[in-house]
Amino acid sequence: MTNQKMSPSRIEVMNFIGKDVEAIASEYLKPVETNWQASELLPLTSDTTFVKDLKEIQDQAANHSYDLMAVLVADTITEEALPTYESWLSNLVGVDQENNNGWMKWLRSWSAEENRHGDVLNRYLYLCGRINMKEFEASTQFLIADGFNNGAGTDPYRNFVYTSFQELATNVSHRRVATLAKKDGNTLLSKICGLVAADEARHARAYQNFVTRIFELDPNEMMLAFEDMMRRKIVMPAQCMRELGGELNTFSNFSDAATRLGIYTSFDYIEILRDVINEWKIENIRGLVESGEKARDYLLALPDRLARIADRAPIPQTRHQFGWILS
Repeated sequence: MTNQKMSPSRIEVMNFIGKDVEAIASEYLKPVETNWQASELLPLTSDTTFVKDLKEIQDQAANHSYDLMAVLVADTITEEALPTYESWLSNLVGVDQENNNGWMKWLRSWSAEENRHGDVLNRYLYLCGRINMKEFEASTQFLIADGFNNGAGTDPYRNFVYTSFQELATNVSHRRVATLAKKDGNTLLSKICGLVAADEARHARAYQNFVTRIFELDPNEMMLAFEDMMRRKIVMPAQCMRELGGELNTFSNFSDAATRLGIYTSFDYIEILRDVINEWKIENIRGLVESGEKARDYLLALPDRLARIADRAPIPQTRHQFGWILS
């Protein structure tokens, strides 16, 4: 029988990395004192120029396509469902709420920075004059109440694969909305989405760093976790999004709009997969046993396999009428 080194437990690995997680967090999160806040980006009712500023916001928002407004609303609902994400991550192996360990401090600080995204986007939608706010708010409430299952359970290895991937995906979506908004002449929305995208990029680097550290300590188990998440496919956190009236295909309809605009497509999913494979240097990982080697082979071949499938997929043309949008 081959003598194999016993893999450390998840809790051992998390405790080891947790000793340094606050220092790691300081590289990827900004101090509250210097961070942007929604009130700095949008006009306040107390401003003497509020009426003028409001008209400018609404005039610029009028230039956007129906599909772009749909994507903006869905992106905002996704950000507003933050309580779901924080509660799910707080249950991971190694995250100790009772003793307030380094992982719990990271989670709260990450959540606090993420919370600004829903704030600023929600306020923009309220001011822009094109949104049925009750419909939008109901969809947000549905998403938080319904929750979602990312397939990773309480396993930090699988969940950090998920968060690495998901933060990169939200970065792409917000960044592309910013580009299209600027093209339509909406400099304010472009700035807002650009700032949100920059936060998402920093957060992605943090979670990728955590995975890199795990690969150093427990390479075979980390490789198996990565493979498992990619076999399941990374489901978006808004997968269960719905509208008033029982519409069950809201996420699919929103995804169609994002695909038509090129905001987030199957090719972006594939490119993100290539990025994390390169970031974690999957091809060069040492310390794998047979199961890990097979998992690596699967992962290295997966992007090209998915690309062949994506090449054959047509761009959806049917446009759904969302209850969120007034015009």
